[in-house]
Amino acid sequence: MFSLKNKKAVITGGGSGIGKAISLLFAKQGAEVHIVELTQESAQSAVDEINALGGKVVSHACNVSNQQEVTATFEKIGAFNILVNNAGIAHVGKVDTTPEADFDRIMSVNVKGVYNCLFAAVPQLRNAGSGVILNMASIASWVGIPDRFAYSTAKGAVMSMTLSVAKDYINENIRCNSISPARVHTPFVDGFISKNYPDNQAEMFEKLSKSQPIGRMAKPEEVAALALFLCSDEAGFITGCDYPIDGGFIKLNN
Repeated sequence: MFSLKNKKAVITGGGSGIGKAISLLFAKQGAEVHIVELTQESAQSAVDEINALGGKVVSHACNVSNQQEVTATFEKIGAFNILVNNAGIAHVGKVDTTPEADFDRIMSVNVKGVYNCLFAAVPQLRNAGSGVILNMASIASWVGIPDRFAYSTAKGAVMSMTLSVAKDYINENIRCNSISPARVHTPFVDGFISKNYPDNQAEMFEKLSKSQPIGRMAKPEEVAALALFLCSDEAGFITGCDYPIDGGFIKLNN
């Protein structure tokens, strides 16, 4: 089950964190993986690990917020079967503490970046005869998160785009779903904590871990396993859905 043999998958932000875990698992399951990262260096460790496993992988340097770059990259890749829109950046701030430049930067990557990849992907999925799109939303698409105004705005847009794409291309055999993770323990999280809470890192890590009712953060591999299911043929009857993977965050925090 859950084989991706003879499938070609494009994974944005596939060189680190959740994206890297998805890239590794998809390659393990037989997919030809195309990692789209801002720089070749960002993808190198994932490429090396996949090569060591005997998998098929190609990396592409591309700024997802630049439509010309995205279109050129996707045309170079050619017809493929799976797109995982994982690339994104975080931000801390309320509406009145979010400078315009920061808001524009978050929208450029987390919203326009997803749009650019969808815009470029649909013709390639159509050429392949069918396809699957998986967007990375967030629990912030569902519930209020303190000090995450711009990020929450962007992830809400990602969930809405998921529904629109699922509706518009259902008759072309293109499925579109999203995943809404709670906090996932990645090197990005460690860096985020050290940058924003330098004086109480251990305390903040514990606090963020315990904010999930299950008592810990998710592992990237757990999110990758859900991504694999949703992108596999076994999930062929699923489209227009969002899947929280949140340790009970949305429903059990009361």
